[in-house]
Amino acid sequence: MLTMSGLGLIYLCNNYIFYPMSFFSRVNITTVSVLLLPLLAGAQDTLPKSKDQDSTRRLKEVIVSYQAGSKTPVTYQNLDMKVLDEKNTGQEPSFLLSETPSITVYSDAGNMQGYSYYRMRGMDQTRINTTLDGMPLNEPEDQGAYFSNYPDILNSISRLQIQRGVGTSKNGAASYAGSIQLFAPEAGDKASTDFGVGYGSYNSFRIFGEHQTAIKNRKSLYVRASQVYTDGYKYHSFNNSQSVFISGGLYYDKSTWKLNIMAGHQRNGMAWLAVADTLIAKDRRSNANTKDEKDRFFQGLVQLQNSWRPSLHATLTSSIYYTYLKGGYDFDLNNFLGMETDGNLFNYGFLSHFGGFFTNYALTYDRFKWTTGVHGNLYSRRHTGTDNWLGELYQNKGYKNEVSAFTKIEYSLHRFTLYGDLQYRYATFDYKGSVPFEKMDWHFLNPKAGISFAVSDASSIYYSIGRTGREPTRNDIFGGNDDLTADSTGKAIIYNKDAESVVDHELGIRFQRNNLELGLNGYYMNFDNEIVLNGQVGPNGLLLTNKVKSSYRAGLELHASYRLKAFSFTNNSSFNHSRVKEQQTSFTPILTPALIVNQEVGWQHKRLGVALSGRYQHRAYIDFANDALVDSYVLLNARAQYTIAHCTLSLFVNNLTSAKYYNDGYVEADGTRKYFVQAPRNMYVAFKYSF
Repeated sequence: MLTMSGLGLIYLCNNYIFYPMSFFSRVNITTVSVLLLPLLAGAQDTLPKSKDQDSTRRLKEVIVSYQAGSKTPVTYQNLDMKVLDEKNTGQEPSFLLSETPSITVYSDAGNMQGYSYYRMRGMDQTRINTTLDGMPLNEPEDQGAYFSNYPDILNSISRLQIQRGVGTSKNGAASYAGSIQLFAPEAGDKASTDFGVGYGSYNSFRIFGEHQTAIKNRKSLYVRASQVYTDGYKYHSFNNSQSVFISGGLYYDKSTWKLNIMAGHQRNGMAWLAVADTLIAKDRRSNANTKDEKDRFFQGLVQLQNSWRPSLHATLTSSIYYTYLKGGYDFDLNNFLGMETDGNLFNYGFLSHFGGFFTNYALTYDRFKWTTGVHGNLYSRRHTGTDNWLGELYQNKGYKNEVSAFTKIEYSLHRFTLYGDLQYRYATFDYKGSVPFEKMDWHFLNPKAGISFAVSDASSIYYSIGRTGREPTRNDIFGGNDDLTADSTGKAIIYNKDAESVVDHELGIRFQRNNLELGLNGYYMNFDNEIVLNGQVGPNGLLLTNKVKSSYRAGLELHASYRLKAFSFTNNSSFNHSRVKEQQTSFTPILTPALIVNQEVGWQHKRLGVALSGRYQHRAYIDFANDALVDSYVLLNARAQYTIAHCTLSLFVNNLTSAKYYNDGYVEADGTRKYFVQAPRNMYVAFKYSF
């Protein structure tokens, strides 16, 4: 639970905002002034003279600085939130993201609730920038963003944009493989209330309620609460989660304020170890973790945003944010080493504080848009290792801070749009523990440029080139150890402190007319000192990596949708050819399938809608030697929805053919092949009442 200890209190716009005193003590007066300037201006606003919909539009402008628009020459995809809402049953967002090109997914428990992980273009989610209204969601030390800490988050998301490749400049972790941009609820002209309940295989259920007010007296409010539970497909791999999301807005004539509060609590039966193929042959529901290994986490965030329009063409947007995390998980060392368990458990414990700010200034004319901004944050995490027989064995702290600035411009000249984007990012990492550590820092200059050409009103082509750098994670630096180790002389053992970089080329075409939408792009990503997954997992549950001198990833990606009367057809496919060159050898990076095809056919008639979707995923290697692999598989899912009055009843049948498949795994040092088994045919029924 978040306590008052070490927190400061600010009274702002009739809202009490809690913030760590240590954060304010290190933020200079200039930054605070920039953040408060729009407030002072907003305080002078009289009652709004513009319409409510104009205020709503200004609210959206708080976070548009990082999005790609229709003419921006980067590879992106805006997801259809109506379709996403129809598919959402409280499952991990990774499964819905995997229906877009170049994304693979697997879950610990084998079904769609609980911990799940995804990769883009074969790169894991520590290389994918994730934000909410521009606020970083990636955990700074190890750079991963874990949706499981915010259960049912997609229930409260109004927009979602995926950028593949380096894309546009973002706040927080490097947009290396790509980025996922989430956007909080947006106020509308009408109030609405939804209640939902669902139940399915493996005792899985979700209950939620949400309410959105209309803009009234310059104010709006959104509230949502959810409970999600599953026993899990694997034995003793349950997930019990709760979450809340609160978002409020204040609308003035020249400025808009928005406050987001989100919190999640979860408790899990652990299943993060893959299962040996010999055990899977006996019982596919086998869990390599013991039933006593569990985790529990609480994570909460608060974000205050402001958009101020001092003139017709200028907008200043600012935001301050804070995230708190507390939790830990159990680890049975004997079980991990293949020995008989004796009841002794080790516990990894974490407590972190993460605070930051960003400010952007945008100047917009008919043919010209210039945006520039700064971002900075401070982060600390306490790590503890506790044995339930011996007590606390170690305690250390990691400190990860960063500051960045960017400027970008889009200029339209006849049918051409010219784009330039330059970001400077500085990151530092320090460590306090039993082993002396020398503070590390990294400087990155990330240039991007591109051009798009409007062939017609319906079609355009684009090309972009961009470079970005990325520092190693704490896990990379420590070689998978939670507590830094030392050699015989007492000197810290550092496995990797060098940054990696990529130069990304993107060439694509977009077409949209009537009922047809098409996006086709090719990419070539050339890496230097890439930190790649080696197929192993450390005792802390994080994936282990190796540094390679030369590597590249290339491919084609397709998004196409077409409507024909009552029918709809959607295809999201990708082809990938990637190689790693190390010394005199060349091999395919792990968990990077050459071909992925997602095809869905839908039919809608009055109140009834049905859809059948299929996924083909080509085989992928799970070791550097390219000897072991997960086989190709075909997955068929179906759904049906019937709406009458204010009620919607939905039925989902996943893995119709009960395909026996894995989509992840690794090879132990002794050659044992282990896999993450996914669930056979399973069902889910959902009911929603809206008014």
